Amino acid sequence: MAPFSYEGKRVIVTGAASGMGAATVAMLTDAGAEVHALDIAPIGGPCASAYETDCGDPSSIDATLERIGAPVHCLFNVAGVPQTHPPERVFAVNFLGLRHITERVLDGQMGEGGAIAHVASKAGSGWRNHLPAILDVLATPDLASGAAWASANLADQGDPYFFSKECVVVYTMKRAYELLDRGVRMNCLSPGPIDSPMMPKFREALGSALLDWTAAQVGRMGRPEEMAGPLVFLNSDEASYVNGFDLMADGGFTGAMELGLVDLSTLPTT
Repeated sequence: MAPFSYEGKRVIVTGAASGMGAATVAMLTDAGAEVHALDIAPIGGPCASAYETDCGDPSSIDATLERIGAPVHCLFNVAGVPQTHPPERVFAVNFLGLRHITERVLDGQMGEGGAIAHVASKAGSGWRNHLPAILDVLATPDLASGAAWASANLADQGDPYFFSKECVVVYTMKRAYELLDRGVRMNCLSPGPIDSPMMPKFREALGSALLDWTAAQVGRMGRPEEMAGPLVFLNSDEASYVNGFDLMADGGFTGAMELGLVDLSTLPTT
């Protein structure tokens, strides 16, 4: 059962075909929302409409948004791809496309009282180490110029998935402040390792040892449906004073690390 009411609200969910996106669609539908679901894969869950959309392609995004129309009360950016994709594709979907759909929705479809929630990641928590580069890419005005920046600079930023999620976190904090006078809120959710359909690809990219070690510190991996609740909360009316916030949903791993409670001598080295 959904914990919050979305009666009378039109919402968009990207990455809706599986995992966290599908769980979020199900909870929002149960909460009474009119859900418009986007994914490059077929969408089978309950929703008002479903659109095959490449969330790394601005023309695909724009065509879908035109079909959905206004108003859009809430946007849930869940779509993402792992490091097994080419680096510039990872960056295009995970950050540049996310920013593109957000700015398009803000430009004419979302009014005062609107709310936007992005899925970032625990992998984005190192954003302070790349802040100058992140602010540089945030200064690009559109997806094409952002892709040009990525072509020239992405290879210098380390893991493209980690960097893309760092950009999501900083974009959230910065844009939330800029949107104060419009009465639109923006937050993000940073999950730890989640046992989702994407997990095998993360194991392929990062190896199982690190992922399993991280999950073992808090007893287990998270489940996709455990991320839907925090996402639905962030865009709900009950979260009206929550803004510019990166909500960690990692089973307590971050807190334990901050207090030195995690035995780093057991950290896998390979």
